[in-house]
Amino acid sequence: MKLLHKDFQKDGAGDIKLVPEEAEDMWHAYNLIRQGDHVTASTFRKVNVNNGTGPTERVKIKLTINVEGIEFDAEGGVIRLSGRNLSENEHVKLGAYHTIELETQRAFNIHKDSWDAVDIDRIVQATDPKLSADLAAVLITEGLAHMCLVGGSTTLIRAKIEANLPRKRGPAIAGYDKAYTKFQESVLQAVIRHVDFSIVKCLVIAGPGFAKDSFKEYLDAEAVRRDIRPLIENKDKIVLAPASSAYKHVLQEVLASPLIASRVKNTMASREVEALKEFMDMLANDSARAFYGPGHVFAAAEMGAIQTLLITDSLFKVNNVAKRKKWVGLVEGVKEAGGEALIFSSMHISGEQLNQMTGVAAILRFPLAELEDQELPDPTA
Repeated sequence: MKLLHKDFQKDGAGDIKLVPEEAEDMWHAYNLIRQGDHVTASTFRKVNVNNGTGPTERVKIKLTINVEGIEFDAEGGVIRLSGRNLSENEHVKLGAYHTIELETQRAFNIHKDSWDAVDIDRIVQATDPKLSADLAAVLITEGLAHMCLVGGSTTLIRAKIEANLPRKRGPAIAGYDKAYTKFQESVLQAVIRHVDFSIVKCLVIAGPGFAKDSFKEYLDAEAVRRDIRPLIENKDKIVLAPASSAYKHVLQEVLASPLIASRVKNTMASREVEALKEFMDMLANDSARAFYGPGHVFAAAEMGAIQTLLITDSLFKVNNVAKRKKWVGLVEGVKEAGGEALIFSSMHISGEQLNQMTGVAAILRFPLAELEDQELPDPTA
């Protein structure tokens, strides 16, 4: 994300102008924009020429709307904002309802009445390229493969390849070899289409059994035979990793493996995976130092007991200002007490897993056995 202009102080009103440069930047924008914000962007509208008597023309106009509705298309990388027009325009009446689409490479401006600490952290994360994971993964087993792209805040499945393979024994063996080669070719084409090695730090081929090894051999051989330069020149970026299946959830295993972790170290995605593993280990071995759920986590924060806070960004995507302020206050309080606060992306596997555990958890500095079995109310309810 490119930052063009910033004019605000923490907890004060102000503006920011941004240009999303890639699909992942749209996820950051979606998390920044909330109901009541004023967003200014260029849009297109069909208008009648010659006082309504002539044909319609599609004209480019600049509008500012008071945001009422927000939709995010993750696959298309588009945000649709709807609301009342706040700017005078010859084509759109003041107060008229309109929809603006935000896309990559098109600048937009956000005005808020109050920029809180989580908003500011989001901007830092979006505009710092060092925090991006930029990992590509082929998750493969016999007859099934998923081509995934893992960014700093999003995990997207770019292609799913399936094949009905004949049995490996008897007369069908010849048909199996032909079908499997066709399957591997389809996976190779997905890699060529979706992996940009100028961005990707690592392409990992993972899965159970020998399918991953077989595909790596096929990829290497075909790259040389066809002189596919990106694959030949980036051979050292392509690595193998074990995984229990070929489905998206095993990316958690892949990112946790030492070989892959070393490739994407110092990124938000790798720290999230590491912290969630620490929490799960603590929950299994010393449960009085591993709390989850709003009641227990807020209670631990009040006692200054939180060493690491794990919280998903979905908890901040609320229209209730008072509720958001409580979550923001929790994050700030943990940091002020010397703890670490990690905001997990709900578009990552680790964030999805944390959401299944209420969306908030904490690793404690010291055990709080007296609170562990109590039923505590949700202070944000």
